[in-house]
Amino acid sequence: GAKNAMIHFYIATSELHRQFVIGGTEDEQIEIARDATQQIKDGVSDFPDKVRLEFSPEEFTDSDLDYVVKVCDTVVETWGPEGDEKVVLNLPATVERRFPNEYADMIEEFMKRQKFSDQTIVSLHAHNDMGMGIASTMLSLKAGAQRVEGTLFGHGERTGNVDLIICALDLDYLGIDTGLSFDNLPQIANLVEEVTDIKIHPRHPYSGELVFTAFSGSHQDAINKGYNQKEELAEHFKGWKIPYLHIDPLSLGRSFEKFIRINSQSGKGGIAYILSQEFHINLPRWAQVDFASKVQVFADEVQRELAAEELFTLFKKAYMQDDAPILLQNYWPVPSQEDPAIILGRVKVEYKGEDHELNAEGNGPISAFVHAIKQLEGVDDFVLEDFSEGTRGKTADAEAVSFVRLKHTDGKHSFIGAGIGSNIDQAAVRAVCNALNALLKF
Repeated sequence: GAKNAMIHFYIATSELHRQFVIGGTEDEQIEIARDATQQIKDGVSDFPDKVRLEFSPEEFTDSDLDYVVKVCDTVVETWGPEGDEKVVLNLPATVERRFPNEYADMIEEFMKRQKFSDQTIVSLHAHNDMGMGIASTMLSLKAGAQRVEGTLFGHGERTGNVDLIICALDLDYLGIDTGLSFDNLPQIANLVEEVTDIKIHPRHPYSGELVFTAFSGSHQDAINKGYNQKEELAEHFKGWKIPYLHIDPLSLGRSFEKFIRINSQSGKGGIAYILSQEFHINLPRWAQVDFASKVQVFADEVQRELAAEELFTLFKKAYMQDDAPILLQNYWPVPSQEDPAIILGRVKVEYKGEDHELNAEGNGPISAFVHAIKQLEGVDDFVLEDFSEGTRGKTADAEAVSFVRLKHTDGKHSFIGAGIGSNIDQAAVRAVCNALNALLKF
């Protein structure tokens, strides 16, 4: 019932197999190949649907090339392809015994010597005994081969066959359209694992869990910077170009959430990347440096990789101490009627268990708040050293997020606070309170 069947037969052509396994002379083997081809041809002559032929000189890379050409020419001549029909000549590295350049040289030389090049398709079939199956295949394609046989994820006998997914994606990387899409590669990998009951190695190219993952601090920093400039980089390099990511992981159905893993070796760039991608919080550089040291200490204590949620919990614990001794209840900043450039601030806070209502003015909402809060007893030993603001999204109603760094008047210690609010003013004053709480607990 097959609409387009292919019959594949093979004969081992190496001296090892011919003399010590099968037995017989070269001429006897050629006759066996001729007879087998004729039997197949006779057997399919009455089939209504198209049947194609594939022949493999097994142990091609361990065989005499002139002899292999004779065997293959005999098969093609006996089959007698008509019209645009082509016989597939599959030239296998049955056991990998040669380096990739030698396999490619043999493929190129075979194609020069065979009689029926217009009526054949030269196919590759590399094994991976020496760990060079992919290199052998790619180099032999450059030598002129037209077809590749292999397996998914390199399954196969002994060390396996060449991985067709790696081959296809390597070609895609080189700009060669294979007509294949791998935007669901994780699902393909899961299915093959389920069927074979063999796990894919986490560092298996393209498919492994860790192949797009960086643990090194400097690598994480480079990925973070590259990702934040990916449009400019794509325009400059005329295509995908990100440090340490040779292909766009999204094209393989991979999400960015697992590309940077956080442990005690992680640097500020990777940590900032996770907070930005997962929680839409963009740390200013001076906060990145401070937070990275806290993350590294914690990761050293627990001796394992940190999940994104753990990172966010640690961030809130470090910079959002909004419980005591200062608890902000409300803040109303309004422009002065006499001079709109002056902001009048009214503050309601709980301080050391007691409610306070404070009023002050300043040249902006934060300035007015700082002047007001300094009226509390024991809350005047600081200056506002740094301030940063942003949003947790690109919509009009996105939450505001602010960071402040307060310096103690002793000049030796600084304290960072973060605040999230419905607008930038509310986020900023919460950040000031949280930094003050850290200072007052010092």
